[in-house]
Amino acid sequence: MSIFAKISSVFGEKKGTLSNVIKNNINAEKLAAAALMVEVAVQDGQFDSAERSTIEKSLTNKLNLSMDDAKELLELAEDKQNQSVQILSFTKEIKNHFDDQGRAHIMEMLWEVVFADGEEDSYESNLMRRIAGLLYISDKESGDIRKKVMHNLNLL
Repeated sequence: MSIFAKISSVFGEKKGTLSNVIKNNINAEKLAAAALMVEVAVQDGQFDSAERSTIEKSLTNKLNLSMDDAKELLELAEDKQNQSVQILSFTKEIKNHFDDQGRAHIMEMLWEVVFADGEEDSYESNLMRRIAGLLYISDKESGDIRKKVMHNLNLL
């Protein structure tokens, strides 16, 4: 089952049946975050090894997935990336499960993916503005997070 099919199934399922849909410590909000990271990574028309590595590190270090789960999740997301997927359902899931600080943390991970290849594409910037709005993160806060990530990656 693809990541997007899993996400769709999860969004349509009741809380009590989540364990029947998702295994290996992967829950709906982690699936949504991974799907958004892949969507951000492919916005410039390329999905290179630096972006892939950044996503895997974020999934393992920041979302507490095992390396195997992170790789499987990324592979599933990458395989189905060409399907038309609305980011609204992903951002809604994140908005409903994370507080302000958690959503800012997700934005930080997404900005890390944007800058994994060392540059920011205009398509990526546009997508990040849309995601920030859907997550109720102000332009100023998103910009501050962007600068923090750029500083951490020595891009400033």
